[in-house]
Amino acid sequence: MLQTGNYSLVLLIQTTLLAYDLFVNAFSELLRGTPVVQLVLFIMQDIAILFNMIIILLMMFNTYVFQVGLVSLLLKQFRALLLFSSIYLTLSICLHCWLLNLRWLESNGFVWTDGLQALFVFQRTVAVLYYYLYKRTAEYLGDPRLYEASSWLRDAFSRARQ
Repeated sequence: MLQTGNYSLVLLIQTTLLAYDLFVNAFSELLRGTPVVQLVLFIMQDIAILFNMIIILLMMFNTYVFQVGLVSLLLKQFRALLLFSSIYLTLSICLHCWLLNLRWLESNGFVWTDGLQALFVFQRTVAVLYYYLYKRTAEYLGDPRLYEASSWLRDAFSRARQ
């Protein structure tokens, strides 16, 4: 069961990883003069996104709802976040590979193809939705009703059995 002290620590870790992700999205273009630094930042950003996905899944697995066997209820509740997390990670990796591939040898040159610009805008748009859904889900998973037996859970369990 997730106690208040543990939840605060987990929420702090999640917020730190999200803040790092936002920082890299906002300021990575300023560091394009040194591609090695940008490569390290991008790798750490992708790892942070992956860790955030793992933490959310572990928090879902820790709920009483999951332990009772109502996995479909959790997946239905959080499918948007799981979908956008996967899309965002994929778009981020694609954008990072494309940017570094174009700029590795000519780091100070202005290289923006139409496809790269479209991917950049799409990745940033999905990032906003990812931040919103992730924060909303992290706060929702702090609800104590998810970690104990309650009347709404018994009702959901009886509906699932029928």
